Amino acid sequence: MIGFIIWIVGLVLAIKAALEIYHLEGDFIKKVLFIVILLCTSWIGLAVYYLYAREKVAQWIK
Repeated sequence: MIGFIIWIVGLVLAIKAALEIYHLEGDFIKKVLFIVILLCTSWIGLAVYYLYAREKVAQWIK
């Protein structure tokens, strides 16, 4: 049961992060690449995104 709750939380955070990246101004291919990397790296990708890269992604995709 707890594993399922953790999985749901991870899924919600991944969707939220992907939508944040998608709505940024910038190159479409770079946005798709960042979203794919984020989704493939699961919890590690989410941790890096929310703790380090969230403010910097907008600069990286321009």
